[in-house]
Amino acid sequence: MISIRKFFKTLGPGVITGAADDDPSGIATYTQAGAQFGYGQLWTAFFILPLQSAIQEACARIGAVKGKGIAAVVKEHYGKKVLYPAVTLVLLANVINIGADLGAMAAAARLIFPINFAVLAIGFTVLILALEIFTSYRLYANILKWFSLSLLAYPLTILIIQAPWATILKATFIPHLEFTFPFLFIMTAVLGTTISPYMFFWQASEEVEEERKNNLIGWDKKPRIGRFFIQNLRLDNFLGMCFSGLGTWSIIVVAATTLHANGITNIASSADAAKALEPLVATFPHAGFLAKLLFSFGIIGLGLLAIPVLAGSASYALSEAFSWREGLYLKLRQAGGFYGLIIAATLVGLLINLVGIDPVGALVFSAVINGLVAVPLILVIALMAGNEKIMGKYKSGWLSNFFVWLTFIGMAIAALAMFISLCK
Repeated sequence: MISIRKFFKTLGPGVITGAADDDPSGIATYTQAGAQFGYGQLWTAFFILPLQSAIQEACARIGAVKGKGIAAVVKEHYGKKVLYPAVTLVLLANVINIGADLGAMAAAARLIFPINFAVLAIGFTVLILALEIFTSYRLYANILKWFSLSLLAYPLTILIIQAPWATILKATFIPHLEFTFPFLFIMTAVLGTTISPYMFFWQASEEVEEERKNNLIGWDKKPRIGRFFIQNLRLDNFLGMCFSGLGTWSIIVVAATTLHANGITNIASSADAAKALEPLVATFPHAGFLAKLLFSFGIIGLGLLAIPVLAGSASYALSEAFSWREGLYLKLRQAGGFYGLIIAATLVGLLINLVGIDPVGALVFSAVINGLVAVPLILVIALMAGNEKIMGKYKSGWLSNFFVWLTFIGMAIAALAMFISLCK
């Protein structure tokens, strides 16, 4: 039987990616879904899980088998006509997401500390860049794992609140649809913030980082992996996506029970979103302040986790596209272009916040952008993962193919339905 220590050592890119999936954009989107539609979109958490797991497993497998990130594999097998549009879409979505997450972190911190918004946003930017650039990959990966615990505030809140469990169970497994633009807009945002383009590129590249860390890439730059490596990869991925799915489900349940049920149907600020956690600290004096403290800790912790993933995945993609040296295992002087792109993407995200955008609205908007950008990228990933010439004996089996293509079809239909409803 595998020891607990060995079990935790198998956890890596999948768990980090799953936790980063519930970033500030995710928290805001799921909270808005629960507040606006009650339990009406709760089923999405259950139905998205196998789709999310399949696409992330395919990305991780591509990275592990090829010893390269997604962009490098696209460049090798499909050329620049496919590569450049794909990388451009990822860069656009990631920079918008970085800006939204930085703004959310600053707004959340202001609930506790009455400091200027811009000063807080700049401070978080400096902290994140310092962690990503000046710490080793091994240490940084361990830091990211601990930040993922920030999300536990929502499952803990579920244990406290008085919820209509029969209604919740029904809403979890029986889909509910409303063919209106607001409903489909938020549903597209939920899909986009859960199945996000940055996760595709990040997890593939981090599998390569893990191989480098464990000396599994030979002199010919080909990975030396076998059946047990792929099994651990799939276990890591599955647990990470389950963690992400639990976070999604918990946030929607908490928001629907504490906000929607009390007439709060629009999340206009971080203070509104923080009210969802008040039941967790209701028995304590100053419960409102403690709820804001918990919410702020979660947003900041997950932002510190997600923003480096967003900037890193964009940098991996562009560095691979231009054949620059890349990887968090390298020092700044060894990969100036790679780290320069990380710095540039993060700083552009910061600048977005200095033009006076609404932090909460930007979070949901960035989720919708992710939902639209993901569609063509999933198509490319599906074609690569199932191609025997690219993947050899590790090409997708029928079950993986089924769910990856189902993900592509489902997200394409959701995006199309949203636009059709807008035109009515």
